[in-house]
Amino acid sequence: MNDNSEYYYKKDENYTIVGLCMEVHRILGPGLLEIIYKDALEIEFKNNNIPFEREKEFKIQYKGIQLPHKFYADFIVYDDIILEVKSVKEISNEHLAQTLNYMKLANTPIGIIANFQNKSLVSKRLVI
Repeated sequence: MNDNSEYYYKKDENYTIVGLCMEVHRILGPGLLEIIYKDALEIEFKNNNIPFEREKEFKIQYKGIQLPHKFYADFIVYDDIILEVKSVKEISNEHLAQTLNYMKLANTPIGIIANFQNKSLVSKRLVI
């Protein structure tokens, strides 16, 4: 994909996901535990008929050997968008790196980090 098509890839789905995160944040406010926001997002996804998997398990291979530890994406939405839910002071480089690694391991082109900790929802969209 060229830069232009990457920017627009799944744009409508991105707006829908972030919009639902904003709705959850508007109703619940900042400062709760991540699990509370995940529970509310699950309700929103179901109510809006958006396909998702929560705590999706991914196995990791190393030199053809499956490692004993796995990773769990908070949500896979629309089959190929990773949504990571945070409730932290600010999104750090570690959060970005974690999400990028999840995207590579899950072979998904888009990741969204939604941070519910602040007065307004903060989200970052990552594309590979």
